[in-house]
Amino acid sequence: MQSKPPANVAPAPSGQGDCIRTLLNEHAALTSMLKSVLLMLERGPRDEPERFFDVLRAMLFYIDEFPEKLHHPKESNFLFPMVARHAPKLLPTIQKLEQDHLQGEMLIRTLQQHLVAWEMLGESRKNNFVVAAEQYVSFYLEHMRLEETIVLPAATTLLTPADWKELDAAFGPTLDSFAGASLDAVYHRMFTKIVTNAPAPIGVGNS
Repeated sequence: MQSKPPANVAPAPSGQGDCIRTLLNEHAALTSMLKSVLLMLERGPRDEPERFFDVLRAMLFYIDEFPEKLHHPKESNFLFPMVARHAPKLLPTIQKLEQDHLQGEMLIRTLQQHLVAWEMLGESRKNNFVVAAEQYVSFYLEHMRLEETIVLPAATTLLTPADWKELDAAFGPTLDSFAGASLDAVYHRMFTKIVTNAPAPIGVGNS
């Protein structure tokens, strides 16, 4: 589950923009987790269905908990308003991204329900989860692509030193475990559980 931040966003002005590095690290982490869900599906339960569903449940909970509770609020409350203020022409894109945040909350809940149905009711419910998972991953990757190719380049060009100071304070040091940095102990334990139990090469568990 190694991840690398994308290289298509110019660095912020010297001495500013730690928040951009944080955001890109978080994106890389989420991308790694999302793709790991698809890898788990490709691998399938095999002869360890309990382990398979435990790992997927942990992955989905992580995808729900981390971005929805920590990542998105920083974008919605700080980054997006600042960019919109300096670049009003980007308001339609920012409004779409905000709508994505709301839609994503509903989609991940639905995905979690499909997983429980598959586990409890058997193969007849598998396809519902597979289709929903593929759609969710595509949805989320596109969401991050828009942020990285439109919003972040505008931020690095237009934001003022005062803006960067405020953003850096708001984003703080909250880097994701997938990006190799420490996070709140609760999320670190969650990450460790996923990596430990996910079969190789997705994690470090027995394949």
